Amino acid sequence: MKVKFWGARGSITVCGKDYLKYGGDTTCVEIRSKNNDLIIIDAGTGIRHLGKRLIEEKRTSFDMLFTHSHWDHIMGFPFFGPIYRKSSNIILRGCSFCAESVKEVLAKTMRPPGFPVKFEEISASFKFKEISAEKFEIGGIKITPIELSHPNFGLGYRFEEDGKSFVFLTDNELGFSHPGARSFDDYVNFCKDADLLVHDGEYTEEEYPKKKTWGHSTNKQALDLAIKAKVKTLGFTHHNQDRIDIQVDEMLDSCKKDVRAKNLNLECFSVQVGQEIEL
Repeated sequence: MKVKFWGARGSITVCGKDYLKYGGDTTCVEIRSKNNDLIIIDAGTGIRHLGKRLIEEKRTSFDMLFTHSHWDHIMGFPFFGPIYRKSSNIILRGCSFCAESVKEVLAKTMRPPGFPVKFEEISASFKFKEISAEKFEIGGIKITPIELSHPNFGLGYRFEEDGKSFVFLTDNELGFSHPGARSFDDYVNFCKDADLLVHDGEYTEEEYPKKKTWGHSTNKQALDLAIKAKVKTLGFTHHNQDRIDIQVDEMLDSCKKDVRAKNLNLECFSVQVGQEIEL
């Protein structure tokens, strides 16, 4: 299983010389199975670059999963090149317990006067499937969803293939329980022994008291989860839109210092756009 990150920024895109290392695009993750099954998580602005790559590869069939429907996770969809190609066959999967279907959510991003092309006018062929709390499979990858602690609901995912596991929990507030959220112990069990956990680590401990209930965790809360779940590698994502590269580095260094002080066998990194990990 290969995991590639096309966007890791939270809330809104950013650009400039101070954001080159970690990038400015919002959430989009690509997963490839050993048989080259393709799964895309979220359609943040990073999906534009992924779309170009898929067109170059002449890739026509794949699945898209969504964590939730906030703007930064869907705003790139109208600029995703493959949706304008008749050869594309795309399975869109959304939360069955959400108020709106994934089709309705995405159609809103292309509704006049905000966008010149309507969802009904694009060329790709779509199939729509709902995701509940049950496990399912795409190709050879087994997928388990879990409810996130985030305003307006959402889902995180655990992906497993050939004994390797990747857990993706963006927009998950560990310090406050939103409606529909699971307990901290539930998240620990969900992440147990994962080879790779990528978790929301938007805030510092100093910032969090003023941001509590906004739907995001601190880097130290995510680290605590990773330690208690005994994961092998922890990646921080959903970097704050105002946090420049050097500040992201400082947050990461602080967590690495904690890991060394506790003599733990845990690798930590902050997600960079274009970063690829093979499990």
